[in-house]
Amino acid sequence: MHPIKAVIFDLDGTIADTLPLCIAAFRKSIEPLAGRTITDEEIIATFGPSEEGTIQALAPDHYEQGVAGYLRLYKELHHMCAEPFEGITPLLNELLRKGVKVAMVTGKGQHSTAISLEQFGLTGHFELVETGSPAGPRKAAGIANILQQWPQAAPEATWYVGDAPSDIIACRKAGIPIVAAAWAATADPEKLIALHPDKIFYTINDFATWILASI
Repeated sequence: MHPIKAVIFDLDGTIADTLPLCIAAFRKSIEPLAGRTITDEEIIATFGPSEEGTIQALAPDHYEQGVAGYLRLYKELHHMCAEPFEGITPLLNELLRKGVKVAMVTGKGQHSTAISLEQFGLTGHFELVETGSPAGPRKAAGIANILQQWPQAAPEATWYVGDAPSDIIACRKAGIPIVAAAWAATADPEKLIALHPDKIFYTINDFATWILASI
């Protein structure tokens, strides 16, 4: 295995347990506009595009109001996820101290990503940040953009860390190895294993031990 020179992180379910926060903010912002109850399953089924895409899917007649309401509530409710997963911040600090390049590619929109990174005190930890698009998933393209800006970090020495099956598919398309992050309560290890990630870890401590030994 090539020594690891760069690590690209997902955000939701990888850096922090933000999914319950996202669902709560979607429900509180969309239900009054749609005039009906919105289920968790309906919300999750729209994931892939950024949150603007979820608003477009569930409240298309109130798009601008829905997006504004979602971002306001996402920030107001962020106490539901006040900190990143235990061990993430020390790991990021150690990677940076050792000269590893660190970036983020997330399906979240630009504004909600900025809100969460500020909340977690991690705004300055990621050299590059690629966010999602209302039009649909773009993680493979985001990874490609990172690699283009980091010519010294070869694809085989650049690992992605993400918790979703779609992350594995995106990494195969982008041509980089992936760590499946199965430490969140919202992760589905069986679905991750079925797609044969290069590595899978169930605790941040085990992941940190491995990656720091692989630099």
